[in-house]
Amino acid sequence: MHINLEGKHFLVTGGGRGIGKAIVRNLLSSKASVSFTYHQNKETAEKFLHDLLEEFPGKVALYHSDIQNEEQSKSLINTIEKSPLGSLHGLINNAGITADSPFFSMTHEVWKEVISTNLNGTYFLSKAVIKSFIRKKNSKIINISSVSGVRGAMGQANYGASKAAIISLTKTLALEFAKFNMQVNAVAPGFIDTEMVAKMNDHDKKRIDQMIPMKRMGTPDEVADLVIFLCSEKSNYITGQTFVIDGGLTV
Repeated sequence: MHINLEGKHFLVTGGGRGIGKAIVRNLLSSKASVSFTYHQNKETAEKFLHDLLEEFPGKVALYHSDIQNEEQSKSLINTIEKSPLGSLHGLINNAGITADSPFFSMTHEVWKEVISTNLNGTYFLSKAVIKSFIRKKNSKIINISSVSGVRGAMGQANYGASKAAIISLTKTLALEFAKFNMQVNAVAPGFIDTEMVAKMNDHDKKRIDQMIPMKRMGTPDEVADLVIFLCSEKSNYITGQTFVIDGGLTV
C-alpha cells in the first residue's frame, strides 16, 4: 500500500531509538516532515539526526524534552508549531520506560516513575496539541501501548497499568474529539527486536521466540508500517481502536 504524507508534519516522542526510530524514518520515507524528541542518549539521537538530514534535508528536527514535565511539554509544542517545518498534523506518543520488579518488592518511586513517564507524558503532550488539532479538523494521535496493557505480565504491574490506562485514554479521546474529524488510536506491540532485545543472550531470545505462535519477534519496521497507516487518510474512519501487533501472542 502506497502512502503519501507529503505536506504533513508529525511529532514522534522517543524517536531516537527502537520503535520510535523506525517510525521517524518511515514517516520521512512517506514524504512527511518529522520532529522527534529524546530525553537521554543525546549522542545516539544526534547521530540519527545527522544521518537523516543527509537523506532528508530540511524535513526533520530533533528536540530534547522530558515528557514527565507538563511545562516542558507545552513549551515543546509551542516551539515546534512555530518551527520551519510548520504546524503539526499528528502526534505519536511513543516515549516510554520500563522498570520491572515483582509487585511485592516494587517501591513507590519505581511505580511513580513509570506511571509518570508513560501515562502522564502521553496526557501532557496530548493536552498540549489538542486545541491546535481541533482547529485543523484533520489530525491524528497514535499512542504506543503494549501487549502488557492488554494482558497481565509478571513483574510489570507499573508498566502494564500505564499501558492499559493509555488504551482507555485513547478510547476516551477518540469519543470526545471524533466530531472534529480527529482520529485517536493505539498500537500495542508484543516482543519487538529492538536494541534492548539485542543485548539479551541467545537462550532468552530463543525462549521468547518459542512463546510466540509465529516463532519470531516482530521488527520495528512492522510496527512503524502500522503507525504510518494510522497517520494517513486511509485510516480516516478508524478511531478509538487498539491494534495488537504481536505474532499471535495474545490470541
